[in-house]
Amino acid sequence: MPRKRKLLSQLSALQSNTSFPQIDALEKLNTTPGADPSPKSSKYFVIEKKNSPQLQADFFNQPCVSLAKSFLGQILVRKLPDGRELWGRIVETEAYLGGEDEASHSKGGKQTQRNAAMFMKPGTLYVYQIYGIYYCMNVSSQGEGAAVLLRSLEPLQGLDAMRELRRASRKAPTKLLKDWQLCNGPSKLCQAFGIDKAFDQRDLTQDAAIWIVPGQDPPGEQDVVATTRIGIGNRGEWAEKPLRFYLRGNKFVSVVDKKIEREMAA
Repeated sequence: MPRKRKLLSQLSALQSNTSFPQIDALEKLNTTPGADPSPKSSKYFVIEKKNSPQLQADFFNQPCVSLAKSFLGQILVRKLPDGRELWGRIVETEAYLGGEDEASHSKGGKQTQRNAAMFMKPGTLYVYQIYGIYYCMNVSSQGEGAAVLLRSLEPLQGLDAMRELRRASRKAPTKLLKDWQLCNGPSKLCQAFGIDKAFDQRDLTQDAAIWIVPGQDPPGEQDVVATTRIGIGNRGEWAEKPLRFYLRGNKFVSVVDKKIEREMAA
């Protein structure tokens, strides 16, 4: 028994030394297992040691715009150090096409230490910091320097932990957040899922703390809105290209384009 207590103590110390930004806040929460969805069969996933299937390399190995659309309806899973899983349905993305794209971090084909993940194999996470405080998460695709920004999620599991992570984040609101406010923006998404720079260059097909599983109901073309990207400033024609995609009628989307939706309805 003394040996068992020693091992448990070592395990606890190991978890407390991880680099996840809001783990102290999580320790105050009670563990409440959520539902365990069973996604439909897909050629892209296999059963591994994790409790859920995950999308594999073939899924990520597609052109940037195609990948940005394909992400819609898929489920991002984040396993916290205490073993709990956060699940969120991807409902909004943006495509950044690499060297030719004036709004991309890799415009002109320039590779730096910061954007190196954009040039790595499809399925690699590119996490960068904005305003010196917030993080945004992208996934590399086919194409030199091309990647997809994950903009918004529909929370499915672990919402209490997401709220605590958001509250513990720097400059996060102190009031109780509603479900639709938890992940409706790229930085909010990262706060709610405990994503920081430590996740940069991780492989979504191999990582034990974050992966993507197939959604149960893939959206059709009529369900996807294609419109302009958010917050890219004066980038000429690239500011007007319809490279942001979201699920029409989903209340968890960050910014709705009513004009485009009216045109689709007509």
